[in-house]
Amino acid sequence: MESEANITSCIISFFNFKLSLIKVLLQISCLIHQFSPQNSYKTHTKPSFTSYQQKKKTMDRILPLFVFSLLFIFPSSYSTTVSPTRNAEKLIRELNLFPRDAKLVNESSSLGVVNDGSRIVEKRFELSVLGDSGASVADLGHHAGYFKIKDSYAARMFYFFFESRSNKSDPVVIWLTGGPGCSSELALFYENGPFKIASNMSLSWNDYGWDKVSNLIYVDQPTGTGFSYSSDNRDLRTNEEGVSNDLYDFLQAFFAAHPDYANNDFFITGESYAGHYIPAFAARVHKGNKANEGIHINLKGFGIGNGLTDPAIQYNAYTDYALQMGIITQSEHDIIDQSLPECEQAIQSCATNGGNDCLTAFYDCTDIFDQIMNYNRDMNYYDIRKKCEGNLCYDFSNMETFLNLKTTRTALGVGNIEFVSCSPAVYNAMELDWMKDLEVGIPALLNDGISMLIYAGEYDLICNWLGNSRWVHAMKWSGQQEFARASNVSFVVDGAEAGILKSYGPLSFLKVHNAGHMVPMDQPKAALDILRRWTQGTLAKTSTEVKDKLWKMYNKRPQN
Repeated sequence: MESEANITSCIISFFNFKLSLIKVLLQISCLIHQFSPQNSYKTHTKPSFTSYQQKKKTMDRILPLFVFSLLFIFPSSYSTTVSPTRNAEKLIRELNLFPRDAKLVNESSSLGVVNDGSRIVEKRFELSVLGDSGASVADLGHHAGYFKIKDSYAARMFYFFFESRSNKSDPVVIWLTGGPGCSSELALFYENGPFKIASNMSLSWNDYGWDKVSNLIYVDQPTGTGFSYSSDNRDLRTNEEGVSNDLYDFLQAFFAAHPDYANNDFFITGESYAGHYIPAFAARVHKGNKANEGIHINLKGFGIGNGLTDPAIQYNAYTDYALQMGIITQSEHDIIDQSLPECEQAIQSCATNGGNDCLTAFYDCTDIFDQIMNYNRDMNYYDIRKKCEGNLCYDFSNMETFLNLKTTRTALGVGNIEFVSCSPAVYNAMELDWMKDLEVGIPALLNDGISMLIYAGEYDLICNWLGNSRWVHAMKWSGQQEFARASNVSFVVDGAEAGILKSYGPLSFLKVHNAGHMVPMDQPKAALDILRRWTQGTLAKTSTEVKDKLWKMYNKRPQN
């Protein structure tokens, strides 16, 4: 036992030593990045030759140490500490997508739609789709367009708009995919959009597309994602203020172009890193409404699926979730937990100081996730029931192929713009935003009666249900205590329990059964039912009524 304890102690000591060296590397990397003349555009000033020579001498002294340290510290292992960009590329390749960044685009030579100077340039399109949509072709309004971003140098935001297959008075729902830097077309073709895509590039109707109960918008954002583009690198967004302002300005232009929908109920939805985007976006819309800015947007609620919202709480939950699900042992749990205080302290420093402290927090905290994955190298962290084959966890390549077909680009009016499924540059640009707490703006929205739904598939590790449940319960708002006392009820779809729901007032939390990170892909019927009930205000009511019926059914006493 003593020898085992000594071995464990040595392992922990070596790990802590390695972590300290990584921190040194981080500071050196930041210096090199700061001194690079290629980054001078960020300050909008050209550095003097003398200043550059001085910085170059410093770099010449630092670089050998930097390279030597890399050789010493980074053996072959599952780790994101090499750089956020390399990590982004790895994540993208695991979806069988090609990591590429948007090219700088000259609009006049590349766009397939004529820009008459309007903020919104939109066209109605038709794609060949197999099967029956459930609505007449004449009633289907499918639109694709570009929005000229207001506060940018030359940015254009691409979007899809699908009118409801049921009723144009249905709520308007916008969907945001996370990443950061991944296109919302991932959800459109593989989760909750009108179409499904086959390997022969044919489309079929999705029986559980969210356009069956809503007027549905998908947006490629931030700039550089999907078909969105700019001719100026300065248009890359680095924080939620820039992201939310762009989205709010888009909504103003969208409802100005579609006044018939301006009075419809409006809901914001998305998943993963959209757990950052959505609270900031909802707060921006609410702020605009209260200040009577432009068109009043009838914001009724916002929903986040398997999101990252409060990193301090969610990273703390990784080891507990992994232990509960049998991914790691108790001893492995205890070893990894020794990294938690450093992660928590780094997140606090990020909140206080910003800047490089947020990058330090990124490395300190993602190391916790990496340690778990070191024990489970072939596990699909989006769905722990599944294995990744080699470097491939999902195959979303059909979407990338289809959207880059000339016929598709012509139909959508994007001309020669190349589709970017996930952008490492956008991911990298948002690296200082990653560890920010976006829960802080939510209580004001709840207190003003705006509905929030947090749902999570139970088999997702990376944004697991436990961490999401903990930040929801820890959030201080006027109904916090009542929500904590509320009962868990069955969420039933077609007579079977599809999840566990807890609700009070405008707040609902739903743990979804038999689903991973992408609930609408894994449980499409349940996901559509969740959206329908939530937007109609019957999510909690319906589940409570069903629970009462089930209780009576299973607790009937036999007649004498």
